[in-house]
Amino acid sequence: MNAVSQEVTAKIAVPDPNFVLLYVASAAASSAFYTDLLGRPPVESSPTFAMFALASGVMLGLWARDEVKPAAGGAAGASEIALALGDEDAVHALHADWSARGLKIAQPPTTMDFGRTFVALDPDGHRLRVFAPTAP
Repeated sequence: MNAVSQEVTAKIAVPDPNFVLLYVASAAASSAFYTDLLGRPPVESSPTFAMFALASGVMLGLWARDEVKPAAGGAAGASEIALALGDEDAVHALHADWSARGLKIAQPPTTMDFGRTFVALDPDGHRLRVFAPTAP
């Protein structure tokens, strides 16, 4: 073992993630979708990128897939953004609202082991899971 490796014994804890980036076909189209869905405009916008400041402090970025370096693999829908609501009535109300707005619903309201839930898709097929956790 050399002197450098002997000195590095403590691990560095990383901070909580505070940015979520979605790769999209059109930053402008996705920005319009999320502006309507979130009820607020992006805090930053360009032809290839838009960023929203969420109430939780997390930033949601929409990055034109063709501009990502290094190029990203994978497809939309391989992961989810989850939104926890207070109760089943709120889940059903948001499902009705999003359905009326024309969002594609991938899973209608259903009860799963973690609670009442539904899944909608954004224009690129990213999954938006809404749920009310089962009471402990």
